[in-house]
Amino acid sequence: MNLLLAQCTPQREALAAEQLPDWLAQVPGWLPDPEAKLIALRFEFENFYQVMAFVNAVAEIAHAQDHHPELMISYSVCTVSFSTHSAQGLTRNDFICAAQVSALPEASAA
Repeated sequence: MNLLLAQCTPQREALAAEQLPDWLAQVPGWLPDPEAKLIALRFEFENFYQVMAFVNAVAEIAHAQDHHPELMISYSVCTVSFSTHSAQGLTRNDFICAAQVSALPEASAA
């Protein structure tokens, strides 16, 4: 599956733990937090303007996919995390959005 072209669909069941390594291999740098049932990546930038441009680009993906991340924003850092709350864990939607966020031109501003 090409995650960059994939569309999110309603997901009610989390991926099995043994499936996660294969999915994680498709989103380099994203780290799982098994306790919190999420994947996250910290993006660093030179200034707040770049952070906000990145956040707005992430918002476009989230809106288009109808799958919304948690964002932690500071002057030069944005940490993005994905989890599917309705599935109480990780689904393919989280990996689709993670891949698309990582591919943003704004993501390489650091």
